[in-house]
Amino acid sequence: MADEKHVPQDDNLTVDPDHIAGEMADGEATVTAETEKAPQSEVNRTETELAELKDKYLRLAAEFDNYKRRTAKERSDLFKSANQELMAVLLPVLDDFERARNHTQVSEDVQVVRESVDIIYNKLVKTLQQKGLTAMETKGGDFDSDLHEAITQIPAPSEELKGKVVDEVEKGYYLGDKVIRHAKVVLGQ
Repeated sequence: MADEKHVPQDDNLTVDPDHIAGEMADGEATVTAETEKAPQSEVNRTETELAELKDKYLRLAAEFDNYKRRTAKERSDLFKSANQELMAVLLPVLDDFERARNHTQVSEDVQVVRESVDIIYNKLVKTLQQKGLTAMETKGGDFDSDLHEAITQIPAPSEELKGKVVDEVEKGYYLGDKVIRHAKVVLGQ
């Protein structure tokens, strides 16, 4: 056993029959049919495993592509119909405006027109508040650049209004906790 030669194993080795016969004659090594089949069966098993893994990979890649297409379509559909709910709740307000316009066209009474507009305005505000819209309270408060947009500065009418919001040119609004429109304000100097 001390005379055994170390032969590196290589899957691509070719077997020389003369060499094997010589070794068998010397009694150093014996090659049987089982040892010749063992590497071939291992290669077959590895090839089968590789084919299974490739198939699994291709299926996962196809499934992921389908997932991306499906979510892109769902997202597109969501954007198309995102305003549908809001529009549905605003339609009654639009109907009220049409009725008020038709009713007040022949009326010369300013009070009737004013009452009609006030009723519709209150209904619109209530509908928008139900959807999460709230107006900012700005007059007399401190200026906050995250909430306000300063249009101009004027001399403060009183000492306590210096550096504060004196007037509001355009209301600012929150939708939930998010600012969707900054308030345009006038600052006291």
